[in-house]
Amino acid sequence: MNGGLRYQYARLNIAEKLIAVNLAVFIVFRLAGFLLALPAPGLEGWFELPKDFFDFLAQPWSLITYAFLHANLWHILFNMLMLYYVGRIFLNFFGSRRFVNVYFLGLILGGLFFLTAYNIFPVFYQSQSPLVGASAAVMAVLIYICTYLPGQQVRVFFFNVKLWHIGAFFVVLDLVLIPLNDNPGGRIAHLGGALLGYLYARRAAQGGDLGAGFSGLLDWLGGLFKPQTRKAPMKTVYRKEARKPVKAVDYDKQTRQRKIDGILDKISKSGYESLTQAEKDFLFKAGKEDS
Repeated sequence: MNGGLRYQYARLNIAEKLIAVNLAVFIVFRLAGFLLALPAPGLEGWFELPKDFFDFLAQPWSLITYAFLHANLWHILFNMLMLYYVGRIFLNFFGSRRFVNVYFLGLILGGLFFLTAYNIFPVFYQSQSPLVGASAAVMAVLIYICTYLPGQQVRVFFFNVKLWHIGAFFVVLDLVLIPLNDNPGGRIAHLGGALLGYLYARRAAQGGDLGAGFSGLLDWLGGLFKPQTRKAPMKTVYRKEARKPVKAVDYDKQTRQRKIDGILDKISKSGYESLTQAEKDFLFKAGKEDS
């Protein structure tokens, strides 16, 4: 393969990278369980999210890792197909950093919804089912774009459907299926992810960033693994500060962001098709630069 696997992986966008990681984890865990003849739940038991709160305290990392495990082939195929399509729409309008925030905060809130429901409501006390799957994270990404761009139309089979109709359909479906005992834990986690996506989008529409603190945490964690470079001895150098180029760069960034916000507001009110070709080209180019 041209450039090797590492090169090919680096060329993927963030949604495609997550799909690749999920598929790799699924294959590795299935092969390990088969070759080592491990009894259920095998290795997955250390990474799935248990329903008992005290079991969760013994493996707190499972609040993240559960989303990279899947029950069977159909489970992972459905989630990854959904992630691929909603990821394409999301990254066409927003950057990869926001995608990471929505995805991971969605799976965290989905997991917390699952833990809370299974430890508070008596109807779930007898259940021993742990939580696995990326559905809550995918739901967060879906509901984010459905909330921020409700009038945007997408093609579903032979029909054009508005995004908010799709989001409403999945939320109502989960609400209806919870009392039917059709994977109630997963349905509850979906609603947690949906709530995160909705709140994040509403905050973004007001000019804020619900995931700013989470981004800072990721930057700090990333800095821990960066190699430390040895600093040269400090020297006192007197020179005239070149302030003008810095101000020009800041001004260009502010102007670019204002233009992006204006285009997104136009999409939210009138749909994607109301944009001029120049606006579509500018938005597509901006999405590529932020990825």
